[in-house]
Amino acid sequence: MARRTRTRHLIELGGLVQKAGLVDLAADDRQVLYGAFLDIAMRMRSDEAAHATALFKRRGARAFADEAEQAAEADREKVRAAFRQRSDAE
Repeated sequence: MARRTRTRHLIELGGLVQKAGLVDLAADDRQVLYGAFLDIAMRMRSDEAAHATALFKRRGARAFADEAEQAAEADREKVRAAFRQRSDAE
């Protein structure tokens, strides 16, 4: 079971790489991606680690919140469209 859990965790992390747009930005170049991750790790190990971590966390939280709001708006629009379609049919 631990192997399955680890695999799921790694897949979710890969999803974050995709979600951030890094795969396309780096033209799927693993060296570029790995270098970027090493840069992030270096920043998080530096004297400015607390600042960098807080900044990354705020940006991530904001992005997740924006994505959730966009999804909620898309769902609301689907309901409005269904309601309009139903009203037009009557």
